[in-house]
Amino acid sequence: MTHLSQKLENLFPAEDQIPEEYRIEELHQREYLIDGRMRQWDGPTQEVVSPVYVRQADGSLVRKVIGSYPLPGNDDAGLEALDAAVRAFDNGRGEWPTMSVADRIACMERFVGRMVERKKEIVNLLMWEIGKTLGDSTKEFDRTVQYIYDTIDALKDIDRAGSRFRIEEGIIGQIRRSPLGVVLCMGPFNYPLNETYTTLIPAILMGNTVLFKPPKHGTLLHYPLLEAFRSSFPKGVVNTVYGRGATVVPTLMKSGKVNVLALIGSSRVADSLKKMHPKSNRLRAILSLDAKNAAVVLSDADIELTVKECLLGTMSFNGQRCTALKILWVHRSIAHRFLERFGEELNKLKPGLPWDKGAQVTPLPEPGKPAYLDECLRDAEAKGAKVLNEGGGTTFESFVFPALVYPVKDGMKLYREEQFGPVIPVVPFDDIEEPIEYIIRSDHGQQVSVFGKNTDRIAHLIDPLVNQVSRVNINAQCQRGPDTFPFTGRKDSAEGTLSVEDALRSFSIRTVVATKETDANKDILNHIIEEHKSQFISTKFIF
Repeated sequence: MTHLSQKLENLFPAEDQIPEEYRIEELHQREYLIDGRMRQWDGPTQEVVSPVYVRQADGSLVRKVIGSYPLPGNDDAGLEALDAAVRAFDNGRGEWPTMSVADRIACMERFVGRMVERKKEIVNLLMWEIGKTLGDSTKEFDRTVQYIYDTIDALKDIDRAGSRFRIEEGIIGQIRRSPLGVVLCMGPFNYPLNETYTTLIPAILMGNTVLFKPPKHGTLLHYPLLEAFRSSFPKGVVNTVYGRGATVVPTLMKSGKVNVLALIGSSRVADSLKKMHPKSNRLRAILSLDAKNAAVVLSDADIELTVKECLLGTMSFNGQRCTALKILWVHRSIAHRFLERFGEELNKLKPGLPWDKGAQVTPLPEPGKPAYLDECLRDAEAKGAKVLNEGGGTTFESFVFPALVYPVKDGMKLYREEQFGPVIPVVPFDDIEEPIEYIIRSDHGQQVSVFGKNTDRIAHLIDPLVNQVSRVNINAQCQRGPDTFPFTGRKDSAEGTLSVEDALRSFSIRTVVATKETDANKDILNHIIEEHKSQFISTKFIF
């Protein structure tokens, strides 16, 4: 065993070495939320193990068992939840879709208040379930709460804009937004709270009813919030679905009763699910999918700034972000200096457990990921690349020490595949057309980062790149925030837009009530408004 392997092994604690405030009692979920009731489950369960190994009395290491959750094994396991959501929507006549925007907002404010009360428990589960650091887990929770409040504010703005009537060409009309129906929400493991809620929250607020399937890794952390959902919203508005996605979800899609598919995950899965729906023209898809975001480092780039931003871009949460920089194109004239400095900074990153102060490299939650990353490294080395940083790629159980790989070229797995982990492929280039052509030919089109000082060169890159990706970052890493900026992608990377305001629009449709401008019709509208006979036709102004 190498020195680094031994060091990684020694990071795993015995039970009594875990700080008391971060210890976890096994959470065995035996309830699920359907139709406004917490139903009891007495069937098969899925054991949840942490990426953190715990040392036993005999010195062996085992993954820490942190709990379990319901695991229906039959194809129609989600149909009860689907039927509850369909009943609650009731073809747009249900309590929730016909409720006023102000009342829906009040329900959501009640929910987020109850959510905040469970912060400590959810942050601890984030650390234990997916290996996210204490700081990042806390940030994910706080950012999610802020996202909910920002979404509420955006909905108020949208509703205020629709509170007035328009008169055009002798037609009086009120244009507001109305819900789409039943939404199936599925989030990712890497941001199991925040990314899931960026679809779940706007879908609910716009008056839709929801089927909510937690991700495979990051399931238990949602359990503490089920009672908050149950007590904050009318029955059937939020319904949970458990089970293996490949077993449960196809049945839901084939029913034709799902109106919106909201998925943050793989383009292969999204394509498959969309094709299962029997009425494709009735299905709206809001998708955030694969990405292989590139950095293009020009010959005049500020080396120190570029290294700092690329390190953040490639290694935040072990590179397990859709927005992570997953391939670096570096001009050959500065490649040696860049790689030297990047390797130095990379090896300063501190491996540790999620709660360890200053930990920057943590255990990976996907059991098969270390083996896949090792396969990528062996493939690159066999085809002429090298791991440049000392100890790069060293693996012990769920720990993988980051690897800087150079020179990567076409034909290597790392050139096109989204590694989604702490491996950083670097490609040298002489002609700027090389990285541009790579981005053009890519199946992905989320973001790109450009590093340099010469305004002519940067401008020359911006114009073609904005037609290939959805965001061009200048001298900065790729990232989602701020949440008020559009977050989407081209090609196979996304469908729909998930900024705060855009998400509300994605989960709704503009709807018009109109009539000819006659005295009789004006009287009808005035009577409806004055007597508060309609939630849609209204001039109420929400503050």
